[in-house]
Amino acid sequence: MSDATRTSSQLSNSTPIEAGLHESWMRQAIALAQRAADAGEAPIGCIIVHLPTGQIVGQGFNQRETDEDPTAHAEIVAMRQAGRHFQHWRLLDCALIVTLEPCPMCAGAIVNARLPVLVYGCDDPKAGAVRTLYRICDDVRLNHRVQVVPGVLADACAEVLKTFFRARRAGSSKESDEIVE
Repeated sequence: MSDATRTSSQLSNSTPIEAGLHESWMRQAIALAQRAADAGEAPIGCIIVHLPTGQIVGQGFNQRETDEDPTAHAEIVAMRQAGRHFQHWRLLDCALIVTLEPCPMCAGAIVNARLPVLVYGCDDPKAGAVRTLYRICDDVRLNHRVQVVPGVLADACAEVLKTFFRARRAGSSKESDEIVE
């Protein structure tokens, strides 16, 4: 079901008010994903919202290339910022909103940070560790489980990624052509 045909009440156990907030928050994460793309990074954006106040306490976008850091995923960057905000590693009463389904590293960090809510945009068929390949966030063998709201503005999130990688592939083939000539 596309974003256009999906109603707010169909968003994974969300009330219409929550669904509206999830979409608003996701738009902010999409804006961060665009900043990543503009910096030549994989366009993934993330915000962390303190639920009782609605305040954004952490935000980030992928910075692996810029920082030369394999752990500089959008979620990790945002969680580090939120931890500094609270001066604590537990991110209780917060929601993490990210444009792409988290990978195993990020899903594990979400569980370890005790985040109660994860909202994500599009599935990741190659590395998704929340619903697609693994179910780390609700694995009963772990000491904490996370409420997961998948598929929020999934089409818009996927389009940012597709546009970035399409342009990157087009640029790579032009460079290859120039080298061959």
